[in-house]
Amino acid sequence: MRDHRKLRAFELADQLVMSVYSATRTFPKDEMFGLTSQLRRASVSIASNIVEGCARNSEADFLRFLDMAFGSVREVEYQLTIASRLEYTSGDAAEQLANQAEETARVLAGLIRSLRSTS
Repeated sequence: MRDHRKLRAFELADQLVMSVYSATRTFPKDEMFGLTSQLRRASVSIASNIVEGCARNSEADFLRFLDMAFGSVREVEYQLTIASRLEYTSGDAAEQLANQAEETARVLAGLIRSLRSTS
């Protein structure tokens, strides 16, 4: 089994979760069960899938969970775009969140590529 805490992808995903929770505190109350909930769940899903994948015994299972994490990070990127277009996040905050999500996706994609090339 792998230690998820040693993966840069997990560190970035964890930081993204904290940033998403912080940013969504200021979203309109009528979004509590809409975009706020979706963004939070999708961001937590990224880190959670990395953790669960690390707990699996096979490389194939690990990759499957990393693929799910990658799908979730793309979902977060889109939802952040919606939040920005609806002006729920300011320009600087929206850019910072988008950059965090993009870096998380880039590192996660690199990890996936690396594992696929060695298996």
